[in-house]
Amino acid sequence: MTAPGATARLAFDVFCQVIDNYGDAGVCWRLARQLASRGYAVRLWIDRLSTLAQLVPALDVRLSGQRVDSVHVGSWAEACQAMPPRHGVVLEAFGCTLPVPYQARIVTQDSLWVNLEYLSAETWTARCHGLPSPQASGAIKYFYFPGFTPASGGLLRESGLLARRDRAHRQDRRQRLHALTGLDTSELTPQTRCVLLFAYPQAPMASLQAALSQQAEPVWLLVPGGTPQGLHDEGSLRVHAIPFVPQARFDEVLWCCDLNFVRGEDSLVRAIWAARPLVWQLYPQTDQAHLAKLRAWLDILPLTPEATQLQNAWNGRHPGELVEAVRQALRPAAWQAWQLQAQRHCKALAAQDDLVTRLLAFCVQHRETR
Repeated sequence: MTAPGATARLAFDVFCQVIDNYGDAGVCWRLARQLASRGYAVRLWIDRLSTLAQLVPALDVRLSGQRVDSVHVGSWAEACQAMPPRHGVVLEAFGCTLPVPYQARIVTQDSLWVNLEYLSAETWTARCHGLPSPQASGAIKYFYFPGFTPASGGLLRESGLLARRDRAHRQDRRQRLHALTGLDTSELTPQTRCVLLFAYPQAPMASLQAALSQQAEPVWLLVPGGTPQGLHDEGSLRVHAIPFVPQARFDEVLWCCDLNFVRGEDSLVRAIWAARPLVWQLYPQTDQAHLAKLRAWLDILPLTPEATQLQNAWNGRHPGELVEAVRQALRPAAWQAWQLQAQRHCKALAAQDDLVTRLLAFCVQHRETR
């Protein structure tokens, strides 16, 4: 058993290798910040400081080690010389391979080794959540699966996030959107449907263009970081390139929109907390494994048939049906039902403990039984 109060002094090392554009860095940064905000010592080791810097402008890529928002941020090369936190926790995000010299020190430091896996609704993840994996070094690595059910590792959610969202909704949307993007929002009416487009290049942009341009209501399509080729003003559609906002303000952009097209893991979770209809584009995989993840996610969602068809078409299962899928999902009755479902889904998930709360309980349990 650990001594009384020892768990309160847990220190964390978080390791991140960037594979999925901003998603891997985004998840790890949110996790590190939330742990630090609860008073834990946290070091984040990342192989691409430049990617993280686009999410966290306060980060200086010229520095080899620095402290931002109470998190020590270091390069992957530095981690080779680092000592794991004694009796602390090593979080290996998404199965990245820890530096070999660092791995060898985990046993001597009696660190708890946890592999933070990708988010998935697939049923097998619940069976694997928390399982140990003995390593050749004598260390034991535990699998930790984020998820949507009480049997999973939960979802990242900061304290007070939903209250901040609700306060924002009581303010004028035009003012909020102008402050975030610099856009002239004087022509943004209550009838205008604001749509965020944060997508991978493989997304069927031409079909989305055709679908939104045919809407009866005005549509503003907000595209962070620049407009993809082929998107342009047409019919009821107005395309607006907006700045790539820091991670800390991405939620505010989601809250300004009526419909959010998002990609990857981090943006999906933030769009869920926005409690607005969303369309998720999974990171495409050559073996089509992302389609199995899509099916599992759709199986647990209380979505309308129209919204389900739109999710499938957007992810390439039925791309030729996208134009009609958008039209059907945005018809008044289907749209109203989708909005209500998004609100209920958010409320149900928010009633569960968040990922950091569950992770801390997991670490406490395994530290006390060592």
